Amino acid sequence: MATILSTKGLHKHFGGVLAVNDVNAQFEEKRLRSIIGPNGAGKSTFINVITGRLPASSGTVLFGDKDITNQAPHRLVRLGICRTFQITSIFLGLTVFENVRIAAQSRMGGSLRIFSAKESLKEVKNKTWEILQRLGMEDNANVLANNLAHGDQRLLEVAMALTGDPKILFLDEPTAGMSPAETEHIAELIKGLTDTIAVVLVEHDMDVVMSISDEITVFNQGSVIAEGPPREIQDNELVKEAYLGHG
Repeated sequence: MATILSTKGLHKHFGGVLAVNDVNAQFEEKRLRSIIGPNGAGKSTFINVITGRLPASSGTVLFGDKDITNQAPHRLVRLGICRTFQITSIFLGLTVFENVRIAAQSRMGGSLRIFSAKESLKEVKNKTWEILQRLGMEDNANVLANNLAHGDQRLLEVAMALTGDPKILFLDEPTAGMSPAETEHIAELIKGLTDTIAVVLVEHDMDVVMSISDEITVFNQGSVIAEGPPREIQDNELVKEAYLGHG
């Protein structure tokens, strides 16, 4: 598989605290890589630097062979680098369809005015339905986001991220707060996204991580301590000691 995004010698420090320490990582096309580690290990900081939310202290982020270090988030979205957040960011007073349509309209370069070119609006509408159908959300299209179950709200955020036509999608704790049934459902949908794009999952639910990951990267104290397929990570003594709780 071709590498779609990589980091070289990436560092991020906050004063004297080294949150990301010399990380060299590769993310491949149409693969799901999970990033795990204890709280404060540097996982979210690493993703925030890659996606332009935080500046790198040193090192390089490459999209293919293009240096994208410290580029603004909206520029990275245009390249196809999209993400969701730990805290759901949706418009609770709008329907599912309206949430996705607004995201599609803004990312497809359309005006947010009520009166826009008819063809442009048709394209946005078609895009919205396409994404809702892909995630099995079409039956909830006219439901207010505020009335959705928690798991469906998180799925709606994924739908909104997909309007950016990502080549790589970063998901930060997408199953947090979900019931077991919701977790199983969204895990299957997330895995299905790798039919067309690369997915990077920051997740604490080890059952999800082990069941759907192609590869796993383990962080501890800002550094990568292990990488490999799920079975290899499960058997890694450093990982057991640092994260899985088996000394």
